[in-house]
Amino acid sequence: MRPTYRDEPCRTALNRVRGMGFKWSLNPYMGCVHRCTFCFVRAFEKMADRPSDARYGTSIRVKTNIVEVLRKELARKSWKGEQVVIGTATDPYQPAEGHFRLTRGSLQALADARNPIGLITRGPLIVRDVDLLAHASARAKVGVTFSIPTLDPEVWRKTEPGTAPPRQRLRAIRTLIDAGIDASVGMAPILPGLSDDPHKMADVIRAARDAGATAVWTNVLYLRPGTREHFLENLARDWPELLPAYERLYDGRAYVTKDVLDPVKQQVRELAKQHGIADRRPRRATPAERAEATDGPDDPRPLPHPAVEQLSLASALR
Repeated sequence: MRPTYRDEPCRTALNRVRGMGFKWSLNPYMGCVHRCTFCFVRAFEKMADRPSDARYGTSIRVKTNIVEVLRKELARKSWKGEQVVIGTATDPYQPAEGHFRLTRGSLQALADARNPIGLITRGPLIVRDVDLLAHASARAKVGVTFSIPTLDPEVWRKTEPGTAPPRQRLRAIRTLIDAGIDASVGMAPILPGLSDDPHKMADVIRAARDAGATAVWTNVLYLRPGTREHFLENLARDWPELLPAYERLYDGRAYVTKDVLDPVKQQVRELAKQHGIADRRPRRATPAERAEATDGPDDPRPLPHPAVEQLSLASALR
């Protein structure tokens, strides 16, 4: 089913976040054509009385004025310049971004304000913006996280039906790393019985290392109402033999118990250490040092990086 797109201007661009490692998020779109079976946003859609089942991702709400609203919010005297994470409730580089360019516009606004940026995505389209990300990185801290929970082709196809293949995401990481941009891998969510095998997790970590990823972290599947029904329905269709185990693991709970979670996290930490995951980019000047090299603190010209001119979208999608 082809998605439909609806203009939905926003009143605010920045969303206050609580209980996370950051305080502000920004989502240029609502809804996501990736339609991952495990997407936690389905739970919020259910609470808002919107479709969380197979219809989720068939209607995308586009915040057409988000860049203008964001610039006004960043210009407020009360704004403290705290990190803004883009893509917490939708993928900012889903196909719609190729047309609407709202993520790029938001990045430009944040870069102009010298504001720290975080990005979470499964979309290799991000390499289109490598020039802007390199520019933003020279002005403030920028970090990109690619979600790559598995390289297993069957698990990927059946649980992330609308996403680019994991190997394309890895090539995008290499593109960003070569441009000096901090790019890490989030192995999330790990699916018990499907992607928690140590050999499969090691495959992801080795691939992340080879792509130059600066770090790896992980988490296990979270099943709140809305996500739970859709995920278990798909699990019963694709891996019916695992359904009883999931019903036990998530019996009356949205999350697995610590005796299930902690070994997975420990395994990933050990594998990352074993395979040498670390930030191996050459040292770059800090934003303050780079600012001194410009015509002034408000100099809007992109700051060059020797790798940027050699990078292209095609190189990451081959």
